Amino acid sequence: MLERPNAALAPRVWEVGALCRAIADALEARFNPVAVRGEITGFSRASSGHCYFSVKDSQGQLRCAMFRRAASLLDFSPRDGELVELRGRLGVYEARGDLQFVVESMQRAGQGALFEQFLRLKAQLDAEGLFDSARKRPLPMQPRGIGLVTSPGAAALHDVVTALRRRVPHIPVVLVPAQVQGAAAPASLRSSLSKLYLLAQAGQAPGADLNKNPPIDVILLVRGGGSIEDLWAFNDEQLARTIVQSPVPLVCGVGHETDFTIADFCADLRAPTPTAAAELVAQPRDVWLGALGLLASRLADGVERQLDARHQRLDQAAARLGRPSALVARQQMQLARLAQRMRHGVLLKTQRLAHTQQALQADLPTKMQRCLQQQADQLDRTALRLQLLDPRLVLQRGYALLTDTAGHAVTSTRQARPGDALRATLADGTVDVTVAQPRLL
Repeated sequence: MLERPNAALAPRVWEVGALCRAIADALEARFNPVAVRGEITGFSRASSGHCYFSVKDSQGQLRCAMFRRAASLLDFSPRDGELVELRGRLGVYEARGDLQFVVESMQRAGQGALFEQFLRLKAQLDAEGLFDSARKRPLPMQPRGIGLVTSPGAAALHDVVTALRRRVPHIPVVLVPAQVQGAAAPASLRSSLSKLYLLAQAGQAPGADLNKNPPIDVILLVRGGGSIEDLWAFNDEQLARTIVQSPVPLVCGVGHETDFTIADFCADLRAPTPTAAAELVAQPRDVWLGALGLLASRLADGVERQLDARHQRLDQAAARLGRPSALVARQQMQLARLAQRMRHGVLLKTQRLAHTQQALQADLPTKMQRCLQQQADQLDRTALRLQLLDPRLVLQRGYALLTDTAGHAVTSTRQARPGDALRATLADGTVDVTVAQPRLL
């Protein structure tokens, strides 16, 4: 026969809510009020004004809630990675049975280790010029293709694809999956970006086969929100250097609007969320269709105006032209007048030439006689001048022409030597002479 257990030794059976309240009372009596120091992680502010986050150190983590009244007294905006000192009450959130620290006041206690590491790397890369705005490129208005790097199982992928499908379903999207959280995430992200860079360069090469390599004109690097630890892969130094090597503009949409990573500063443009990143590179198709419709309407109006103007000019030309037979008649009359003027002009010219010919024929004998007389007078004058130049007239006046035996004229006493035989030519003949003694005048 089995014995029944001792009822005094059996544990008490608690209602769940009663046990939670008992634990909360024990914590209240044992610890509260309490102060704690740690780094903020997973900070969020609800629309009600309440703040929810955790504080952690190397050995543990504690969920916290800061209600609107206490949050309104803060003189700074808490952010992940900050080291803070909290004062409040430790208790149990009975609805979920979670240990919870209700914060009544918060003050900075310094910066957390991760946040300090973030600031040091940010200052280093900024000094190297990786964040320089002059290096960043504008986004293409209408990209031919979009490259996407994110986790295939993340909600960010669904958000981006939904936005692109809604706005630009005609633009191809090339997804290169990568890890976005964990120790292996930075290397995975760098590898995925490098693959997209090769695809982008291949698609932009001259003569590239666009069916084989769709052109990629912009790249999206996206991830959903999370704590500073969750987003730490996007604060990797080598990833930052890989981002600035992108051959096309790169948009970084990591976390929520208040989250900032090193990747955000290196990218050509930062988007507050993954959905916003997709919207920045994808102008809605309806906008382009509307613009195209407006241009088509303006083109149609312009063509219509040009046709109206041409029709008007045609009507004016037709009015001026009238019936072709009338134009032909006017041209025939003009041709007859010109023919009459030509006949009259030829007849007048012929008469003038005839009168001129008669006048020349009448004057020809007189002019010919006058011309012959002038030529005869000129011939007489020329003959007289020739006679005056005749050497014989000079010899008749008593002069003589001396020549040597060779017939050369002797014009100077230096040409004659005693005993030379010379010949003197006179007006009526020649005389041979012998030089006795030359004398100078």
